Amino acid sequence: MTTAPEHLIELVERSADRERVRVSLDQLRVERPDELEPVLDDLEQARTLVALLAASRSLTRLLRGDPLALPSLADVDRRMAAPEGSMDEVVAWERREILRIAARDLTGRDGVEATTGLLADVARDVLVAAHGAAGADLGDGDELVVVGMGKLGGHELNYSSDIDVLFVGEGDPQRLGRAARTILGEAGRCFRVDADLRPEGRDGPLCRSLGSYERYWARWADPWERQALVKALPVAGAAELGERWAASAATIVWDQPFTADDLRYVRRMKVRAEEQISLRGTADREIKRGPGGIRDIEFAAQLLQLVHGRVDLELRTPNTLASLSALSDGGYVEPDDATMLAESYRFLRRVEHALQLDDERQTHTVPDDRDERRRVARVLGFAGSPAASATQAFDEALALVRTRVRSVHERVWFRPLLDSLAGAGPLDAEAAAERLEAFGFTDVERTRQAVTELTRGLTRSSRMMRQLLPLLLDWLSSAPDPDLGLLGLRKLASGERRASELATTFRESPQAARHLALLLGTSRQVGDILQANPDLIERLPHVEQLRTKPRLELVESAVAGIRWRGEISEQQAALRRWKQRHLLGVAARDLLAEADVATVGADLSSLAEAALEAGLHALAPKVRIAVVAFGRFGGAEVGYPSDLDVAFVHEGSDARSVEEADRVAAGLVRFLGGPTPAERIWEIDATLRPEGRTGPLSRSLQGWQAYLARWASTWERQAYLRVRPVAGDLTLGDALVGDIAEAIRSRPLSAEDARDIRRMKVRIEQERIPANEDPEFHLKLGPGSLSDIEWTVQLLQLRHGLAGTNTLGALDDLVAAGHMPEDDAAVLVDSYRFCEHTRNRSFLVTGPGDALPTRPERALPLARSLGTTVPELRDEYRRVTRRARRVVEHWFYDQA
Repeated sequence: MTTAPEHLIELVERSADRERVRVSLDQLRVERPDELEPVLDDLEQARTLVALLAASRSLTRLLRGDPLALPSLADVDRRMAAPEGSMDEVVAWERREILRIAARDLTGRDGVEATTGLLADVARDVLVAAHGAAGADLGDGDELVVVGMGKLGGHELNYSSDIDVLFVGEGDPQRLGRAARTILGEAGRCFRVDADLRPEGRDGPLCRSLGSYERYWARWADPWERQALVKALPVAGAAELGERWAASAATIVWDQPFTADDLRYVRRMKVRAEEQISLRGTADREIKRGPGGIRDIEFAAQLLQLVHGRVDLELRTPNTLASLSALSDGGYVEPDDATMLAESYRFLRRVEHALQLDDERQTHTVPDDRDERRRVARVLGFAGSPAASATQAFDEALALVRTRVRSVHERVWFRPLLDSLAGAGPLDAEAAAERLEAFGFTDVERTRQAVTELTRGLTRSSRMMRQLLPLLLDWLSSAPDPDLGLLGLRKLASGERRASELATTFRESPQAARHLALLLGTSRQVGDILQANPDLIERLPHVEQLRTKPRLELVESAVAGIRWRGEISEQQAALRRWKQRHLLGVAARDLLAEADVATVGADLSSLAEAALEAGLHALAPKVRIAVVAFGRFGGAEVGYPSDLDVAFVHEGSDARSVEEADRVAAGLVRFLGGPTPAERIWEIDATLRPEGRTGPLSRSLQGWQAYLARWASTWERQAYLRVRPVAGDLTLGDALVGDIAEAIRSRPLSAEDARDIRRMKVRIEQERIPANEDPEFHLKLGPGSLSDIEWTVQLLQLRHGLAGTNTLGALDDLVAAGHMPEDDAAVLVDSYRFCEHTRNRSFLVTGPGDALPTRPERALPLARSLGTTVPELRDEYRRVTRRARRVVEHWFYDQA
């Protein structure tokens, strides 16, 4: 052949890789001229040949080396049966059959389903032949079955798949093991054959009896092994034994509930796989395990099958595309979502084939090299245009598919729960209980009622909620208390108008729904705030909208909230609402891990200051008066359960000034305290004032000065270390703070003073721990906890004459001044932050109380909220407090 047919020139020019095709054709003209000429003369055969040469170096080598390969292109529609002779003949047949399948694939004769099915058929025939070759290893009565797993079991193999197999046999173990090894060796001449999915992996026996499998599954099987069995299918060997094995495997997969722990296990496993891809830096090019890849589709389908296949037999298919169709037909996945996943799956599998065909590489990574990516794009049928090159078009299509897959994957992950319970069809009580328990809900009946209420009716909002609720249930199941969260959600959605507003917010911001689920499933108090202020939900995704405003803005908003209220009770109610709305921002950022201990303390202190200023505004003082803060409030380290330690100072010593100051001070305590505990805005504690409860609520500046000079005791000097003006006339407050500082500095701490402080601390610990709180795990008064650290810091401040109102800041000052080693301070800081964070979280999760809860129904949600378990939480408490106690004993009790 001296000249090329005209149609061939055009085919080469339009091919995925012109240069590669030209070189390959030249080689074939030299090596296979007689076989090549009829192929080139026929348009369809020439088109097939060019597609093969451009797509696959390995198949090009086959065309050059096998004299029967080129002629086989004349009839790619006919499948030749696998030979029954030697394995050498089977190997040759397998190569030609792969060539035939690739020819049909690359020329568009077959879609993904047909291609992957044909490849699986080849693998099955190879295993049948290999099983026959192993017959000599078996004795009379021996039976051996080859079970296909993974893509082989799902009848959806790709060009360079591993062939995952298990072996089950009855008879002599040594002969069965020898036969299994023979099968691996013979089949391995055609495919990479992997038996590592067997029980115990590489450490387990290669072949097991049916009874051995059953015993292992009953006792040891991990959730991933049950997931793998979804795609198990006997493919070669003793048919009756294979059927019995398959029936037993189906019992393990479908007759046991797939629990919440199982779901979390599989999800963690997938996250770890994605993290490994991310560490390699290939996540954006990895089409199998990367985000939006093949695994996203397979895992979504398989987990939905595992959760619901126990009661719906139609879901029990090993094939991914068939399972998506069944999930859609059964109402478990929206049809549009199922269609999207199926189309994306086909596209990603085509990309996978294009990557693997080139040189039989077991790869799922799109190449970095632009020229190679261009070839892949053209193999897939992408062509350049004035708007974009073939490579750009491919890159954009792949990115779009992966984005859609990831989005749909997350959206449909738990949708079957909603559709099954809320209208797709009735469920018996047992099936409903199993499905709800799989999501971690313990009060099954109440949960069913809540789901029914949330999705009842045919209104627009109920239909929208039906679409959104699966994600909410997913997120609620990850919250510390899913039942509490669902109850809160039901309350928030009560009423058609509120349900519609909530559903619209969720539709526009999934992050709002995610955050809401966590908050509702963590804290009843936060849920109550949101119930009273549902407009705040739309702020949840935006951290900047949750931040506490600067003091001046807080005061202005608090005062504005009560300014136009006539009655004191109305002003109190307005200020209480103001506090709750701002408290939500603090608590939400805390629970969402957007604020540390110091930030929470400072934010709560700022809210308290603004509330005091608003209260003073309501009382309209007719005398200069200031509020000074002591203790935690003085250190701007208020916790959720803290009351406000304050004292009052006013100007003037005449009777009118004293009377007015007492009116304002007493009125402020009542105003913030509310008429009942339930209506309290903040509890004010003024007992740290001179003479305690027997002394006047407010003293003049001169009265304070006289008292400090003559009567201030050791404990008062210690208490007054953490003092600052917080409301009212701040200039007057600053003057008092200066007098207090001077009184503390003027009298050095004596040995007797130190002994008084130690004795007082022991007495407080003995007297103040409530009988219902565990002293061994007390976050405030336990050894090495908050009180130990605060008292140690204050003792050292008095001893060395150091100011500083904040505990952690004072520790920094002690280290900077050389009064404490940095390592010892770090130990105290570690314990302080742990105890304060846990105490704050405990208040939000379980309510008032300063000790780790002992009752499981309180301890478990707290531990989950902190990302740990109850034993681990207690162990961490012991670790940090024991280390802190050793430091305290040295620096507070002077014990080396």
